[in-house]
Amino acid sequence: MPKYRDLVSIAVEAAKRAATFIRDAERPTEPTAWTQKGLKDFVTEVDRGAEQIIAEYLLATVPGSAVLGEELSPTATKADLLWVVDPLDGTTNYLHGYPAYAVSIGAVVDGTLRAGAVLDIVRDLTFTAASEAGAWCAEARLSVSQVQDPAVALVGTGFPFKVPELLPRYLRQFADIMGATSGVRRAGSAALDLVDVALGRFDGFWELYLAPWDVAAGTLLVREAGGIVTDIDGDIDVVRHGSIVAGNPAMHRWLLGLLES
Repeated sequence: MPKYRDLVSIAVEAAKRAATFIRDAERPTEPTAWTQKGLKDFVTEVDRGAEQIIAEYLLATVPGSAVLGEELSPTATKADLLWVVDPLDGTTNYLHGYPAYAVSIGAVVDGTLRAGAVLDIVRDLTFTAASEAGAWCAEARLSVSQVQDPAVALVGTGFPFKVPELLPRYLRQFADIMGATSGVRRAGSAALDLVDVALGRFDGFWELYLAPWDVAAGTLLVREAGGIVTDIDGDIDVVRHGSIVAGNPAMHRWLLGLLES
């Protein structure tokens, strides 16, 4: 089993290869080229091609590992080393030319999240984290914000568009949080939203339904930057389908209390 920092390096290389493929590919602007795999949830050959590149590199570099990927292997079995991969987080943004999409790769070792990388494709910035080694962008260490007063906080979110039955609950939460903070933002890429929490741009973030590949790498970034990530019930196991609440310790505690009520 490679060391955690070695896993980061492997994830970064895989993400870079995928990002190069995505940049070089012809963006399918016509909706006839988009496959709707779920409610308002699109996939293209670019997504699939990027995941294929990632999977081939990861499995060749670390034989015996497995890939849990959004497009090609969404039900992969557990392994001692499980790569949790979103080849293009923010596909709808990508399709419309909205500049917020990323490659996200997390590494789960013996059931525990240990390494991760998120590559912002448009800005060509790579954010990395390894267990007990901090979160980084190149030589700059990431740190969550120190904001403790919700009234001056900026909070990120995502809409439960895949699970419309959650919308009434979400709208109540949105109204409460919007009324108590300085603002709420939604950009459409959970991986980059969690990067923004780790960078201290967002003081907190919540979403009611995400997949493991949406949050694996970003979760470790936030935790290694000094933040807290749980589901809406306070469970630390968020690398699965379900809710997520992230933030600096004070804002996470505040958000969790409000969302649980």
